Formats: sequence, structure tokens, C-alpha cells
Amino acid sequence: MAHRHDHTQIDFTEMLPLLEQEAELFTPMYRQAAAWLHKGQPEPGLIVDAGSGPGVISCLLADTFPAARVVAVDGAEPLLQEARARAGRLGFGDRFSTLEAELADGLGDLEFPADLLWASKSLHHVGDQRAALDGFARGLAPGGTLALLEGGLPTRYLPRDLGIGRPGLQSRLDAAHEEWFTEMRAALPGSVAETEDWPGLLAAAGLRHTGTRTFLLDLPAPLSDEARAYVIALFQRRRESVADVLDATDLSTLDRLLDPDDKAGLHHRPDVFLLSAQTVFTATKPAGA
Repeated sequence: MAHRHDHTQIDFTEMLPLLEQEAELFTPMYRQAAAWLHKGQPEPGLIVDAGSGPGVISCLLADTFPAARVVAVDGAEPLLQEARARAGRLGFGDRFSTLEAELADGLGDLEFPADLLWASKSLHHVGDQRAALDGFARGLAPGGTLALLEGGLPTRYLPRDLGIGRPGLQSRLDAAHEEWFTEMRAALPGSVAETEDWPGLLAAAGLRHTGTRTFLLDLPAPLSDEARAYVIALFQRRRESVADVLDATDLSTLDRLLDPDDKAGLHHRPDVFLLSAQTVFTATKPAGA
């Protein structure tokens, strides 16, 4: 099958509303992860959020670790601008700063090494993930912790049989998204195929793997208006990215799901839910390194 690189280019600035929407909705899960880190983590002086986006998690980390300074690192200045505004609104502005940098080579611009480095679903947007992990390790203070959120399970939103179209639509959407993800990775500058053995990759970067834990977000039906709006926006984005993979029947079903006037669509269905499981891997930098 031909690569669809025109569908794999991501404009994160354009995605700002969806990124904020998602991070705010998933905050209960991230709060669990931050509490887990806090329990096993000496009070850090400096926290770096690598691939911070609009700073929702950066600010959550600032709240969880009230004595820490937080640096949000991202390659898109409009997202960092929103992160600074959010930190100011929440009262963290005096210990919050941003760094515009690409993760592949930008952490070397940190003024001080990090005691805690958080990277949430950002590493897979770097072509050479192994090299990026090496850079993360260099950006850690001796004894510091890297918390890497990657993997987990595909998020679920709908029952298997929707009453319209063929049953199992979401499984086919997941398969199409996996194909898109593979092509997105292949199209990244300097892309290197890598087995996603995160503990092994952390060890190869000179870090000691210390823990793995999966966190759950369970928003049962009926969803709040905010959660429903997020699901609709996500399905619209999926419709655009996998349109040339699904067959005509599934595309017709997707169009019905996205039609605000269709009573069987996402705007009106009482059975839309959100169930997500995401995994965090932690590793520490040896004190003598």
C-alpha cells in the first residue's frame, strides 16, 4: 500500500484545542500518575515536561510538587504561550518557565539538569527514539527520574454493535490508526525503526528501570458534554486520517456517527463512553553517572 505521508504530517499548533481538551479530560488519570511519582520520588528541585504541549500536565506537576520549578519544553511556541498563560492563571507563574526546542536535540539548552523529567506521548514523535532517550538521560541530574508515558491499550468509546453498520467498527478504526501511526513514524526526519521495549531502551540509555504502572480513566455513559465533545472531535480527526483505508460501509457509518442531526450519531447516542489505559515507565540515572 502506498504511504499517505500527506495524512501523517501533524500541525500541533492547529491541534491546540484538541490537545487541551484531551489533557483536561484525562487529568484524573495524570493526577494518579503524578501521585504515584510523588510517592517514590524525593522532592525535586527542577521538573522538565518534555513535549509539554499547552502545559496542562506541566501545571499538574507544579501542583503535585509545590517546591519544584517546572520547565515546559515544546517545539511550538503557541503551545508554550498557552502553557505560560495557564501557569499564570493557576498561580504557578513565579516557578514556571518554557523552552522552545525540539526533543531530538533541545534538552541540552536546559540551564540545570532535571530531577524529574516527564515525557508523555511525545517520544514517539521523534524519529530516533533511542537517541532522544540518550538526550533525556543527559538532561537528568544524577539520581534523577525519567517518567515515560508510552503505550497502554487502545481507548474505547463505543459498544461493539452500534445498531448501524457492521459490528466491530472501532476495532477496524484501531487497526487503521495503527497503520497510520506506523507511516507517521516512518515519515519523521531521521526515523529509525525500534522495538518498543521501553525498559530495554531505558537501560540502553544508561538508566535503571524502576517501575511500570498502568493508569485507568473510566468515564461511563452517559458522558458529560465536555467528554462527548472530545469524542466527536477525535472521531472527526480519525475520519480525516483513515478515510482511504476503511471501506465504503464503515465510512458511511462514520459519517452517520459524526452527523449532528442523526439520532444514531455521537451527538445524541446515550451509550458513548470513554475507557483508557495508559502506561508509565520510570527509570533513574545512577548517582555516579
